[in-house]
Amino acid sequence: MRAKVVAAIAAIGIAGLALARADAPNQDPLAGAFIPPEIVMSHQQELNISDQQRDAIVADVQSAQQHFTAVQWQLSAATEKLASIVKAPHVDEAKALAQLDDVLHLERDIKRTQLRLMIQVKNELTP
Repeated sequence: MRAKVVAAIAAIGIAGLALARADAPNQDPLAGAFIPPEIVMSHQQELNISDQQRDAIVADVQSAQQHFTAVQWQLSAATEKLASIVKAPHVDEAKALAQLDDVLHLERDIKRTQLRLMIQVKNELTP
């Protein structure tokens, strides 16, 4: 049964990758390695997702979404602050670069959380 799940996931992933490559030749190189949780959930019957797998994926998604919401608010505030710094007639370079570091740190946190979620989903679906 696990083999069928893995084969079905691979088929969906390959089809999605083929479509993505046709539309955007400079696609993200990690895109073929993962299947977004919303795709897994929309094909859960085809994939024979167990209740345990579904519950684990739902919990992972909910945890990530809570984190995204908190960090997105922080990122918005940090970006707004950076914009106000660089819009000044004379830009304080050190202050602008320090604020940029804050923005980049938050963006890194979001990307790390996204990758973590994709890894969790993949690991839940594969033996």
